[in-house]
Amino acid sequence: MFNPPKFVLAFALMATLQACSSELSKEEQEILDARIADETKPTNMTAVLQANPDLTTASTLVGLSGIAAELKDDGPFTSFAATNEAFNKMDGERLSALMSADNKEELVSISKYALVKGSMTAADIAKAIADGDGTASLTTLQGGVIKATMDGDKIVLEDGVGNKANVTEADVKSSNGTMHIIDHVLMPK
Repeated sequence: MFNPPKFVLAFALMATLQACSSELSKEEQEILDARIADETKPTNMTAVLQANPDLTTASTLVGLSGIAAELKDDGPFTSFAATNEAFNKMDGERLSALMSADNKEELVSISKYALVKGSMTAADIAKAIADGDGTASLTTLQGGVIKATMDGDKIVLEDGVGNKANVTEADVKSSNGTMHIIDHVLMPK
């Protein structure tokens, strides 16, 4: 009768355990995949803005303005980011002028007008509107005010020159605030 040494049995047992432990159930694999996806998502507001293909114009203008560093490290902020389609509604010459180095001061003003100190979710904005008897005044980093109202269950923002923008996607989270995607470029007075 053959009696293998104990270390051979121990080695065989360890190899079997290792093989079994490397196989994940479907549920365990889904959890692992979700964690990996969360870890690879953009974290700060600048990265979130840059990662969204519908916000490339806003991302470019924020970069040209020089406030991207604020959005990257400071906060928390609430940002109202206009889509590429919203920028396409602007006069082409006006948009080109904004991208000029000669207009950096105006670009900074416009970029900071779309930012509010503190992180506000759509629910926070809706509560401020309800508490303000149908209107909330949001003071921007630029120093102007954005008026927020409700149209049914949609948040509507009015800028300093009377233009209105609808929040089309709310509560885009980042490590330093909350972004709301809008369908019109907000402009200060």
